[in-house]
Amino acid sequence: MNFKTSFLREAWFLSKDRAAMIWLSLALLISAFSVVTGIAEVRAQRQTIERLLEADRADREASLADQSDWGGAAYYAFHLTYDPPSELAFAALGQRDVASWKHRVRMLALEGQIHEADPQHPDAALIGRVDFAFVAAFLAPLFVILMLYDLRAAERTAGRYELLSATARRDAAPWRMRAGVRIACLAACLLIPFLIGAVLEQASGMAIVGAGLAVLLHLAFWGLLTSFVGRLAMPSATILTAMAGTWLLLAVLVPASGRVLVERAIPVPAGADIMMVQRESVNDGWDRPREATMKAFLERHPEWSAYSQIEQGFEWKWYYAFQQVGDQTAEDLSRDYDEGRYQRDRAASLISWLAPPALMERTLQSLAGTDVAATLAYEQSVRNFHAELRAFYYPRLFREEDYSLDAVRGLPAFEGKHGANESAAADL
Repeated sequence: MNFKTSFLREAWFLSKDRAAMIWLSLALLISAFSVVTGIAEVRAQRQTIERLLEADRADREASLADQSDWGGAAYYAFHLTYDPPSELAFAALGQRDVASWKHRVRMLALEGQIHEADPQHPDAALIGRVDFAFVAAFLAPLFVILMLYDLRAAERTAGRYELLSATARRDAAPWRMRAGVRIACLAACLLIPFLIGAVLEQASGMAIVGAGLAVLLHLAFWGLLTSFVGRLAMPSATILTAMAGTWLLLAVLVPASGRVLVERAIPVPAGADIMMVQRESVNDGWDRPREATMKAFLERHPEWSAYSQIEQGFEWKWYYAFQQVGDQTAEDLSRDYDEGRYQRDRAASLISWLAPPALMERTLQSLAGTDVAATLAYEQSVRNFHAELRAFYYPRLFREEDYSLDAVRGLPAFEGKHGANESAAADL
């Protein structure tokens, strides 16, 4: 019997299996639901960014038009920074659900502004989001198990196992084809909605191929594992229990235990602690001797030493100097925070090789640009942009230049995590 005939025969048998058709229909519906809600979410985020950009521009222009000096302009002018979702973000929202992807920043101390995260909906934070990555990583293995666990056991119970094995050229041939057809149909049910969504979102071909290949390899792993256990001469219920326990171990217990171990092994400061340290330093700046403030500031900006004299009761250059000193006070804590998150992510990446569902989810998040690395890159782009703002305002503040709307047109514009001038970070 050739491959085509065997494939069509097993496909016909599959169509008569009501339980299998129910699981395939459910997989298709859940995958479609995850893609539809994912697309709706990323489009809502893009619309939010577009709306905020327009409002931000109008608000800044109005604020700048009402100012008479550079200090007031720097104080009242807000700038929207944002991390737009990628074309594949609909499939794996990742850190976009827990980390802020937009900020409105101004020339005040920055770290507190970065760590002021948008409040998340408590219900969404509790149950998480059913995106395609979750479906492919954690639910797909269950569908594989439910469709394959009793392939051999059911034939043993019906008394046909020995006959099928004896009439086949190879003992495993009927089961391989049957399992292959079921895995292929399940893959189609999962990937067809994803492919439609990827085309609608205009995702790149490489990203689509990478995500599709990851899903196929994930399904193949669980298919092989279930088929191996199914070869054992055990009742169907026993095989199902063993595979359910394996799924629970690899999808829940290993990732959860690994997360606990990583968090204990790699301490990370809280964002609230960074905000508190920075704000305390800024508040203390009002009472701190001005010489101490300017000395700390000039260690980073010695080029303004000749303009650092504070002769009046209040001067904008002194005000922004102690704002930057606030950031300098918190920068070690902030660096530890970023480094800790990076180290935790690296450790979690290693542990995920012991938990295929977690590895699958991380793979899709990496392809979608919604992982921890993408979040850190966005936050760094905000720091780089803020450094550009300081580089624009400091010459005008320290030289006490006359305020001019024509000069305001030279204000830096946020260009995203790939467009910000990384060399400007040295000004922080």
